[in-house]
Amino acid sequence: MDAAGLDDLCSHLHSKISIIKKTLQLRKIGQDPPLRSALNKVAHELHLLCELLNKLEKEVQYQETIANSSKELQISLEKDFKAASHLNENIPVHLPKKGPSSSPAANEAAPVEVKVVAPEPLKKPIKEKHIIKEMELITVQEFESVPAYMKNRLTYDQINSLIEEINKAVVGKYKIMQQPLKNLNNLARKQLGRFKDDESKDTKGQFFIVDQDIKEFTQQKVDKRFHGMLNILRHCHRMREMRGKGIVRYVIC
Repeated sequence: MDAAGLDDLCSHLHSKISIIKKTLQLRKIGQDPPLRSALNKVAHELHLLCELLNKLEKEVQYQETIANSSKELQISLEKDFKAASHLNENIPVHLPKKGPSSSPAANEAAPVEVKVVAPEPLKKPIKEKHIIKEMELITVQEFESVPAYMKNRLTYDQINSLIEEINKAVVGKYKIMQQPLKNLNNLARKQLGRFKDDESKDTKGQFFIVDQDIKEFTQQKVDKRFHGMLNILRHCHRMREMRGKGIVRYVIC
């Protein structure tokens, strides 16, 4: 055995002897009454320290739960804020406006003045007939209620973008239908003829469009993805289908 091997062996033996000496010293501590009392105090303090550590661990877990809940609440609030901002920036222009209120003094006006004002109330019902019903945007809560298999990878903004495209088609179609025939060009007259052909006895009083309207008035592609998004709109009660004459009509709810 070389010198290096002997030095390592000596070092190992000295280490073992040192451990044995310390063990014998600690063994004697348990036999000495004053030292035994100190050991009992140390054991008691260790027990208290373990209880404190357990309480701290529970508190850390509780704070982690609160942090996760706060994060989920933050995400929900951000979605609500985004939806509210979107609604604020895209308020439909067709919302009915509050009409001017008549004052008591106007009711006591002279008969001549009443005759002059009389035609105005007659114009209001005419305007009411020309209101075009548009589809309302869906809310974040409604989108979250849609089953996952139905949403697939579609997003909240994509669904509302489709609603805006559908509203373009609805407005484009019914603006043509509400104009006098003499004001329409050749293309609009052909479209009007198709609109009439698409109608049935069940569509009276309803606002609806068909696939061809989407193609003519918007840039939206009428494909499998489009019909998948329509399923979400039906789920959220924004539209319903009405079939007949080999045509699928999308009725605005």
